[in-house]
Amino acid sequence: MTLRCLVVDDNRSFLDEAVALLEREGLTVAGIASSVEEALLRARELKPDVMLVDIMLGEESGFELARRLAAADSGRPAVILISTLSEADFRELIADAPVAGFVPKSELSALAIGRLAGRDGGPNPA
Repeated sequence: MTLRCLVVDDNRSFLDEAVALLEREGLTVAGIASSVEEALLRARELKPDVMLVDIMLGEESGFELARRLAAADSGRPAVILISTLSEADFRELIADAPVAGFVPKSELSALAIGRLAGRDGGPNPA
């Protein structure tokens, strides 16, 4: 079964690039969002297996979105935080957040997402 993913980022060019990369690598990108409210709505509508959430969503916070998803009836997707900044910059916040983990945007791949979402073999394990 292919992982269904929702990508949440306020940078349109990154969204386009991430969708192309992830679909090329075998993930199904069910949708995109660029704000906390839009992401919550899309999560309820699309029921993705995993959500990639930028830590910094303009003036909003990916951490806040993760907390709201954990408290909401959104199908409880695995939340993976992403950022252009280093994991070390957010280590304590990531550890305290209700998320599956963190992937730097420069290392984004279907394999990394599959591992953090509990699918060690990636999006289509054999």
